Amino acid sequence: MDTPVHIPFKNHQNPNATFDLVSLEALLDRTDLDHSPFQLHLVEFYLIIFIEEGEGKHTIDFKEYVCETGTLLTVRKDQVHRFHKHSDLKGNMLLFTNEFLVSYLDNLELQKTLQLFNELLGTPQIHLTESEFNSIQALIKRIQKEYFEVNDAYSLSIIRSELHILITQLFRIKSNVNQVLFDRKYLTEFTELQTLVENNANKTTRVQDYAQMMGRSSKTLNNITQSILSKSAKEFVDEICIKQIKRLLINTVMSVKEIAYRSGFEETTNFYKYFKRHTQLTPEQFRDSHK
Repeated sequence: MDTPVHIPFKNHQNPNATFDLVSLEALLDRTDLDHSPFQLHLVEFYLIIFIEEGEGKHTIDFKEYVCETGTLLTVRKDQVHRFHKHSDLKGNMLLFTNEFLVSYLDNLELQKTLQLFNELLGTPQIHLTESEFNSIQALIKRIQKEYFEVNDAYSLSIIRSELHILITQLFRIKSNVNQVLFDRKYLTEFTELQTLVENNANKTTRVQDYAQMMGRSSKTLNNITQSILSKSAKEFVDEICIKQIKRLLINTVMSVKEIAYRSGFEETTNFYKYFKRHTQLTPEQFRDSHK
């Protein structure tokens, strides 16, 4: 069976590093990639995309974001995204792995960082003010210098520290406009539920099953999702399931019947009804609209 196009982390500058920095101009002009940056693809690492000049669009999980000078985008591991042709965007893309986060940050900082990149807890798009733009740009230029010019035995440690500062600054920027929920009740439980659903949505969409996995009641799961997202637990589960189905429709050549089976539906008819109820489109119509 085909699977979505997964893009693993590859560092050509330093194969042993869990961080990389690529200019947008260089990326979009490359012809030696094993995938098209203009087609939806799933990344196995985290991305920070910093726009310094130009105008264009970027798609993250099927939603288009308008980009211009001062736009910053965060892409979570296992999300799908794509660049758009005919954009004149200039800037930089910072890439780093889950191992970097786990090994370098303590638990409190890790929770903040994962929340920053979690599109369910806030928008992945940040519009920087002039002073914020200047501060972030200066940080990235320091990282660039260490990475491309100095590049000695101390550079990666310095880059890790600078990246930690950058992530913390972005968290502060979101906090100042109430785009983070770090002190919200049930946040830890919500993150646990989200992980369970993302890993098991192709097996079950029953809230009762997730309640059993967590050792909680279905009512508690509803309280969790209502507190964080103002949605019922069933709405939350279905949203993730539909997103994963969309990824398969867009990023594979599997037949609809194969996708239905892979998504946990024994009957293709039920799969059609489920997908159309949540998207108002048939699977074929959705697939055709993204060609």
